[in-house]
Amino acid sequence: MPNPALIREKVRQAIGLLNEKGIDAWLTFVRETEQTRDPVLDLILDLNVTWVSAFLLTAKGDRIAIVGRFDRENVVALGVWDPVIGYDESIREPLVETLQRLNPREIAINYSENDPAADGLTHGLWCLLHRILSGTPFVGRLISAEDLIGALRGRKTPLEVEAIRRAVETTEGLFAEIGSFLRPGRSEREIQSFVHERMRAKGVEPAWDPDYCPIVAIGPDAPVGHAMPGERSVAPGTLVHVDMGVRQDGFCSDMQRVWYVLREGEAEPPTEVQRAFQAVRAAILAGFQALRPGVQGWEVDAAARRALTQRGYPEYLHALGHHIGRTVHDGSTVLGPRWERYGQTPYGVVEAGNVFTLELGVKVPGYGYIGLEEDVLVTPRGAEWISHPQTELWVIRP
Repeated sequence: MPNPALIREKVRQAIGLLNEKGIDAWLTFVRETEQTRDPVLDLILDLNVTWVSAFLLTAKGDRIAIVGRFDRENVVALGVWDPVIGYDESIREPLVETLQRLNPREIAINYSENDPAADGLTHGLWCLLHRILSGTPFVGRLISAEDLIGALRGRKTPLEVEAIRRAVETTEGLFAEIGSFLRPGRSEREIQSFVHERMRAKGVEPAWDPDYCPIVAIGPDAPVGHAMPGERSVAPGTLVHVDMGVRQDGFCSDMQRVWYVLREGEAEPPTEVQRAFQAVRAAILAGFQALRPGVQGWEVDAAARRALTQRGYPEYLHALGHHIGRTVHDGSTVLGPRWERYGQTPYGVVEAGNVFTLELGVKVPGYGYIGLEEDVLVTPRGAEWISHPQTELWVIRP
């Protein structure tokens, strides 16, 4: 069910951002959203619509929805959009009439080369919108809403932050349960099945594809990355790494934790394993200390990357962090290197209200993978932990 209070909060925020960025109007243009859903809808509607629909916000505070007749009552009941204009044969007339009355100088629409969360307008709808607006001045006033959407998704409101905190708290509880469940002989698939069972009991869902959420990697032969669990089993002298998040009340967490299984006669993990854990922990802390409003994403990544390589470990082959929120990869600025694959996202500027992951790891030959991931909130003064950081290597006694 939609949360009208949260949607009102985001719509008010969007109107403020239109004024901040000097944009007259923002148009979200969608259809058949059960099949192809613009990510923006989670923020401003959280309902599905069937016919071609337009949701128009303006810097002056207009909140106009134009939807098919049979979708109208649901949008009205939300209590956010007013007026809600229904149509039967075509959206062309009410949309053009509305734009003629408002006469915006610029109309931001949802396309982006860099940010998937701002790229919800399909090519087909782009063509349809241009055909509807042909012969009007508005077809020449369309601009990308990338910056607007990035700020709207990235600057979490108080209600959003509280929802993420609850998801993180649930995830930390699940990690504690995993620690009690781990024992020699348990397979990666058994651990995943246990987590899914516990998620169902708590009324939450995996934050991403359940085939590999959680990701469970045991020992030196386990792949690193987004791999499904296999039959590798917990055994003395191995590392157990789990990457997991939940979706709770519409918001996600994303965390990683690691355990070492003691051999008989061992009182603590081997020196090389502890050294690797401390290097990963130090690199996470370096990123945390660099994370503050005004820096670019790549600068935060560079601080963590430098801290890891200075301790003699290779660079990690991914970004240090990403936004979390409605989705586990919530778009906008990436705390990542200036690699082509990340487009312009590492050049995005960190802002107060952003919620990021900080994640990296190293492979320890003969033992497995040590990866940590924390969830953090950017405040006006710097960064604040949302998760409780793992500060020491957890051990499983045989």
